[in-house]
Amino acid sequence: MRALLRAAAALALLTVWLLPADRASAASYSVAMKGYAFSPASLSVPAGSTVTWTNYDTAPHDVKTTSGPLSIHSPMLDKGESWSFTFTTAGTYGYVCTVHPDMTAGITVRAAPAPAPAPAPAPARTSAAAREHVHTAPARTPSRTARSAPAMTMPSPTPTPTPTAPAAAVPQTATQPAATQATAATARPLDPLLVLAGLVAGVAVLCLLLVGSRTSRARQEAP
Repeated sequence: MRALLRAAAALALLTVWLLPADRASAASYSVAMKGYAFSPASLSVPAGSTVTWTNYDTAPHDVKTTSGPLSIHSPMLDKGESWSFTFTTAGTYGYVCTVHPDMTAGITVRAAPAPAPAPAPAPARTSAAAREHVHTAPARTPSRTARSAPAMTMPSPTPTPTPTAPAAAVPQTATQPAATQATAATARPLDPLLVLAGLVAGVAVLCLLLVGSRTSRARQEAP
């Protein structure tokens, strides 16, 4: 039974470890209010990060911006209390404790990098065989005019009509498509998280069945 429980716990940990990076929580940073000062006094974070202030002094402190794109003002924090704020607007923020004006600090929020532009398509290259076919036809030299023979008057024979043969029927071939497009949607591969979740559920059900069978057996064997 203990081995089965350990296996279930291992599968659960493996499921959490295989979670994609985009499903993880955003980056978080901490600033301590200790010794009547902010530590660190200067902080640089990417846009979308969360900063948490925690008061370690017996005196109350707060956070109020003196400059920056946004105006921020936290509630008064007593000893052991914390307050968080997520910075989504890039810029430089300066802040102070209103109770103790000597406590000053700053945060620089970096903008998210812009996506790289798509590369331009390369110009098509003309193959050597195609370049050989593209040429200029040679100029033809006009032939010399033959000397005209003396004209003789001859009676023109009456042309006999020749029967015209019917034009051969050209078989029409049905136009077939050059290629058949696949209409079936591509099957999406199974998500490994779903497979692991199914394994964990199966192990849990097996554990419950074993516990129930042992309990019923113990009840039957009891006098």
